[in-house]
Amino acid sequence: MNEKKVALVVGARGVIGTNLVEYLETLPDWRVIGLSRRGGTDSERVRHVPVDLLDPDDTRAKLSGLAEVTHVFYVAYQDRPTWAELVAPNLAMLVNVVDAIEPVAAGLQHVSLMQGYKVYGAHLGPFKTPAREDDPPHLPPEFNVDQQRFLEERAAAGKWNWSALRPSVVGGVALGNPMNLAVAIAVYASISKELGVPLRFPGKPGAYDSLLEMTDAGLLAKATVWAATSPAAANQAFNITNGDLFRWNELWPKLARWFDLEAAPPLQMPLQDVMADKEPLWKQLQATHGLAATSYGEVSSWGFADFVFGWDYDFFADGSKARRAGFHEYVDTEAMFLGIFADLRRRRIIP
Repeated sequence: MNEKKVALVVGARGVIGTNLVEYLETLPDWRVIGLSRRGGTDSERVRHVPVDLLDPDDTRAKLSGLAEVTHVFYVAYQDRPTWAELVAPNLAMLVNVVDAIEPVAAGLQHVSLMQGYKVYGAHLGPFKTPAREDDPPHLPPEFNVDQQRFLEERAAAGKWNWSALRPSVVGGVALGNPMNLAVAIAVYASISKELGVPLRFPGKPGAYDSLLEMTDAGLLAKATVWAATSPAAANQAFNITNGDLFRWNELWPKLARWFDLEAAPPLQMPLQDVMADKEPLWKQLQATHGLAATSYGEVSSWGFADFVFGWDYDFFADGSKARRAGFHEYVDTEAMFLGIFADLRRRRIIP
């Protein structure tokens, strides 16, 4: 009989957390406790706890009874207007969780940290590619680096180990998430079709031809659990990628075809601006096609889409370290996108 493991998923309602909880539910030797601001609907093996992670007292109170936790999966994120402003809240939430859970969970084995390519400065401009886990850090501020340093120091003084996962842009379905590229593309395409216009790549000149990669949320969930339970992965960081590279100039027409649209030449237009007045059209589209009553805000990751479509430089990392350590899964990126679109259609989010 496998030893029972109890996962504390911190940030259980985001695109990464949602898929991680769903994956853990399929594993017979895991139980799950999900933390989020809004809470959630409990199931047989998943219990949700609403908590304000920025409030140390609330965090301590809500986690004080969770003595059974063996693994913490930290995937929470608070957005802020500037890179510098991201540091304080995102570090504080992690510190509050570890401060609250460490004294009560005597059987704590592992704390997993979700990072990203910000560690490499990928958000700032052209960076060294392929990025590797041992690349030197850039000048702070950078909350990912501060979070990892905190975990390294606490793990060294405790009885548990840590891992850090570094995905590229994550593809999955979670509404109301500020970083959901696939949903933004699906809604942009659906509105373009309703208006009878072709699907144009809206990003910066040069971004259409850059070399990129993505990370499927399901693949990331598997890698996260692998890193948290494999001795070969303890106390290390890993780039987690689909395993293939693409350019929008090849993939974009294929995505357009799925929506029965033509792909016209790129035209730079910030989606945050051109989609700002489309809420009435979205409601009309929902009524016409009998869609689920999803608010426009829940599917409007326009700022994040503009950010990704603004990368007029190569954006990829070396994922071979995870493979050498024992994680061998791959996902085809085109199939990932089309699978997400099909899922959105199945859920009646898009027509």
